[in-house]
Amino acid sequence: MNGRRSNIEIIADILRLGQGSKTQIMYRVGMSYAQLHKYLDYLVERGFLVWDSYRYPGGIYRVSQEGKLLLQSIEKIEGILTFDNNGVEPVENISGSLVAPKREGKEPIERTSPATQFKHGV
Repeated sequence: MNGRRSNIEIIADILRLGQGSKTQIMYRVGMSYAQLHKYLDYLVERGFLVWDSYRYPGGIYRVSQEGKLLLQSIEKIEGILTFDNNGVEPVENISGSLVAPKREGKEPIERTSPATQFKHGV
């Protein structure tokens, strides 16, 4: 990883807060005002956040039911894609394809990318 968060990671970070003012969200998520404004507009337009102008002098953003469902989906996908082989990542075999570490009583799963298949004429 290069240390930069993806759009999905940023959206999940915002949704995990539950609610907050622009300033609170900006500092807790760690982004500039301009970046935050783009994400808040996006999330409100699609119904994942609700802006409530009556609860706080400058308004407060709350996660909607749709936002909660989106966060659950993101977390489910993150869980599926996270390496959970006792901290061991897949290794590359001689042909350049990925091989998962050997699982107890099972053969390793070989994973090849389209680039690897092309390179080796598969």
